[in-house]
Amino acid sequence: MSAPERIPPRGVTTDEPLAGLLTHGELTVRGRIREASNAALYCTVAHEGREAACVYKPVAGERPLWDFPDGNLARREVAAYEVSEATGWGLVPPTVLREGPYGEGMVQLWIEVTTEGDTAELLALVDGEEPEPGWKAIGFADVGDDRTALLVHADDERLRRLAVLDAVINNADRKGGHLLPTAEGRLYGIDHGVTFNTENKLRTLLWGWAGEPLTPEALEVLKGLQDALGAEGALAGRLSALITGAELDATRARVAVLLETGRHPEPSGEWPAIPWPPV
Repeated sequence: MSAPERIPPRGVTTDEPLAGLLTHGELTVRGRIREASNAALYCTVAHEGREAACVYKPVAGERPLWDFPDGNLARREVAAYEVSEATGWGLVPPTVLREGPYGEGMVQLWIEVTTEGDTAELLALVDGEEPEPGWKAIGFADVGDDRTALLVHADDERLRRLAVLDAVINNADRKGGHLLPTAEGRLYGIDHGVTFNTENKLRTLLWGWAGEPLTPEALEVLKGLQDALGAEGALAGRLSALITGAELDATRARVAVLLETGRHPEPSGEWPAIPWPPV
């Protein structure tokens, strides 16, 4: 018997066989990702001679969240992937909802991050009051010994697209550790379980463009999302099976506000704007 074909650790968003692999393949649990606050299992998935590494997060392993009483983390993770796909930016690794060894959960392609794709190229702590060219200021951080440093992120097109996606899905937890740059130059965002709330809960490290005009590309993408989220839109149909009607309406409203203002959102000042811990 020949060895199964290993799928490279990168997302090809239009790869139907890959979607079939994640959806129909046999899941084998290899270990637990201990850093995760909810059950996250490192697995392999094999189907029709193909095999890939993936993450399986069963609903049964989720901890209840008082401010996210509806639905579950797994379905919101899949919903975030669906919105990412609708943008055409491919910012979330291929993600599906399916049954696994511990019941229903989300299964997401494992993304390998190499030294060539270090997050240090995207986030940094620097001295001074203003960032250097090519960087955007987030805010000041306590680094101990009564010292502060300026937390900055790269003025990077991939991060800016991710900031727009986060504004649409109302991401309450965009940490540095959720950014996965690859050696091929791709950037993925992961861990989208606390999203789509009907209340504004945007918490992120990507505030560097706050209040700035959206790019022409982003505005075109948002117009496409607005159409896709319409009553007869394909995206609306997919999301309705994953999030509540109120959450879907709130998503439509966020897209409408972004198009109306034409600007990146700013912190509301009603709660901490940066997640903790930030990385």
